[in-house]
Amino acid sequence: MQSLGVIGVGELTEKVVIGLRRAGFAGEIRLSPRNAERATALAERCGCEVMTSNQEVVNNSELVLLGVRPDSIDEVARAVQFAPGQKVVSLAAGTSLEVLSRAFPGVECVRVMLSYAAQINQSTVVICPPDRVSEQCFGTLGSLVVLEDESAFELATVAACMNGWFYFLLHDLQQWLTDKGLPSAQARALVLGNLQDCLQSAKQQPESSLKAMGQSIASPGTFTADGLSVLNHQPVSAVWGAACEVVLDALLTRSQ
Repeated sequence: MQSLGVIGVGELTEKVVIGLRRAGFAGEIRLSPRNAERATALAERCGCEVMTSNQEVVNNSELVLLGVRPDSIDEVARAVQFAPGQKVVSLAAGTSLEVLSRAFPGVECVRVMLSYAAQINQSTVVICPPDRVSEQCFGTLGSLVVLEDESAFELATVAACMNGWFYFLLHDLQQWLTDKGLPSAQARALVLGNLQDCLQSAKQQPESSLKAMGQSIASPGTFTADGLSVLNHQPVSAVWGAACEVVLDALLTRSQ
C-alpha cells in the first residue's frame, strides 16, 4: 500500500499515524483538514499532507482510515464519494459493518480497534473481518487479533474499555501507597512494576489459567492470601462485570 488517507484527525488517529511512521511506513499519508491545528502539527511531525477536503483525501488514498465519531459518519458519507471497491477502515466503536455499508455503498469496509499505545507500537490491534491489506498496515502497531465474527469484535470492544478502567484501578492502588507515606513516583513504579511482572509471567505461561497463577502466589498462610480473603468478600468482580454488561448492551444497541 502506497497511500493512506485519514478522515478525522483526533487523539487516536494521531497516535496511529505516529505509530505507523515509527514502524517504518513510508507511504503517503493524507489528512483531512477539519481539525486544522492538530492536522498541521501532525503533518509537520510525521511527513503527512493536509488536504483541502475529505473528498480530496478519498481521491488520493488507496485506503481510508475513518476516525470520526459514530454520530458523524452520516455527515461524512454525504460529503464524499468513494470509488467502487475502495477500502475504508473504521475506528468508530459500535458502528457495525452493516451500518458502514449502508453509509458507504459499494465500499469494502473493515473495522479496526486499537488503543493509544499504537503510537509506541504496543497496542492490541483487533481487525474484523480478516483483511490482508489492513492487517499488514495496522498490524505493525502492536499485537494483531483477527476476528471473523462481528459479535466477537463487540466483545473485544468491551475488553478495550477495560484498558481505560485499569488506569483508575492503578491510580487507586498508587494513591493508597502514597497516602501511607510512599513518594508518588516510587508508588507508581511499584504498582506498574508489579503489573508488568504479572503480564510477563502470564505471557510466558499461556497454558495456565490466570486464576491458577494467582492461586499459586496466594497460597495458604501468605500475606497475599490474607489480602485475597478480603477481596473475595467484596463484590468488586460483580461491579466490573456490570460495567462490561452496560458497555456491551450499548454497543449492540448502537450497531442495530
